[in-house]
Amino acid sequence: MNSEEPHVEKSRVIRSAFLIGSFTLLSRGLGLVRDFLTAGFFGTSLAMSAFVVAFRIPNLFRALFGEGALSSAFIPVFMATRKNEGDPAAWVLARKVISLVGLVLLGLVLVGLAGITLAMHRPDLGARTAMILPLARIMLPYMLFICLAALSMAILNSYHQFAIPASTPSLLNLTWIAFILLVVPHIDGPPEAQIYGVAWAVFCAGIVQLLYQFPALFHYGYRPGFQLDLKDARVMRVFTLMGPSALGLAVTQVNVMVNSLLAVWIGSWAPAALFYAERLLYFPQGILATAMSTVLLPVLSGHAAHARHQEIRETINHSLRTLLFVMAPASIGLLALAHPIVQMIFEWGRFTQSSTNLTAIALQFYAPGLFVFCLAKVFVPAFYALQDTRTPVKIGLICVAVNFTLNVLFILTWPLYYKHAGLALATVISEGFNGITLALFLRKRLGPLGLKSILLTVLRALSASMAMGLAVFFIRSSLYTFFLQIGLLAKMAQVGSVLLAILLGGLIYLAMARIFKFPELNDVIQAVRQRRQRKRPAS
Repeated sequence: MNSEEPHVEKSRVIRSAFLIGSFTLLSRGLGLVRDFLTAGFFGTSLAMSAFVVAFRIPNLFRALFGEGALSSAFIPVFMATRKNEGDPAAWVLARKVISLVGLVLLGLVLVGLAGITLAMHRPDLGARTAMILPLARIMLPYMLFICLAALSMAILNSYHQFAIPASTPSLLNLTWIAFILLVVPHIDGPPEAQIYGVAWAVFCAGIVQLLYQFPALFHYGYRPGFQLDLKDARVMRVFTLMGPSALGLAVTQVNVMVNSLLAVWIGSWAPAALFYAERLLYFPQGILATAMSTVLLPVLSGHAAHARHQEIRETINHSLRTLLFVMAPASIGLLALAHPIVQMIFEWGRFTQSSTNLTAIALQFYAPGLFVFCLAKVFVPAFYALQDTRTPVKIGLICVAVNFTLNVLFILTWPLYYKHAGLALATVISEGFNGITLALFLRKRLGPLGLKSILLTVLRALSASMAMGLAVFFIRSSLYTFFLQIGLLAKMAQVGSVLLAILLGGLIYLAMARIFKFPELNDVIQAVRQRRQRKRPAS
């Protein structure tokens, strides 16, 4: 391999991650608008909590059959087929996998709809369950559409076409926003009646997201058709690879559902408060962490196909250090500004001061998760690229047990209005354990991953971030007081103080990174410059 190729590969990973991150930023921005509107209409009411729990069900299967186990198992086999047999054979494989997955999902949807309908007629349903089931019945078919869309997105990612898949989540947000603005206000009745408009928005969004993939798929050579072939060794290879991971994800997703039900048990407000906190957490996480994970799988799969373990180690090290460099200030910033951020974005209409307090508490306990979630986002794609799905599953099963144990412990011992924050903290602790354990096993598989350089990045990033967090806490408070004194309305003072504090915090962090010569800053700047240079000839 040419000596310059690793550097080109590293820059390509970061550039592609920034491309996905840009679209993800758009989606997260639309998501904030969506959640702002949702908060005003529904707050932390029982209707919103019931919707959150019901929406977990199709998302469970999306993680299992869509962007989780199946996609991670499919990409390496699809890329290997392209390399060894050519694109026509790869598209035949794609049709066979899509046909089988579609058939299985259709069966699950029909069985699920029948089961929910029967359960709805039970006379002993509690008020919360009676609210959840009808919403789940409307949204259950979403899992068929979004899982097929997610598999299509995985195919496009394997062609290094990241723009279409990365922009797909925006369609859910746009559809959701349209229904809240145009449909929900015309539904007479309390929030418990209006929430059905949001459920139908999810159903329609799934159809739109699936259809959106077709033009790009056709461009790369896909032709629709039903091909069911259980004797194809490649199809069986995909599902063999998927098996252990699917088992682990199934247990994990069931654990997510159990967490949601535990939250309902805590109080009718708890699932909604956790949902809003998660939305704010996913905003910075999705911009780069999820983007990096999406880019890494096909890149690492390419290295693994040629047994280039040195390149795998370098890509992992470089990607993780970049993520930690970016996520450390985001994590500390959320921790420092949790309450004013929640108040600025969500507090209006039915989202009261009490809703703000409950959501901010959860967000503060979630915030450290931004830092630790990076670990799995980098290490899990490495195992999948090596076609090792068993190790992450075994570790994941242990983490599920850790998470559940901590959940029960915190619920039983913490004060009522902190119990839901205990669920958030349990998630962060178990994810940290997961990431560290994955790193240890990956080191045994590939050799040294450059732990010293990673620890130095952690030390540098956390030190600068904590100084920045302390500064923005006092900057925000001082600016808010100043804006009120000069006569600005409370909401304007609130928005202005938070946005300026975030801007100044970012500048403080970058200045410290520049002064103390953080190498990760130079890597990010170089990737941005190369991306601009690539755009110039096209313009």
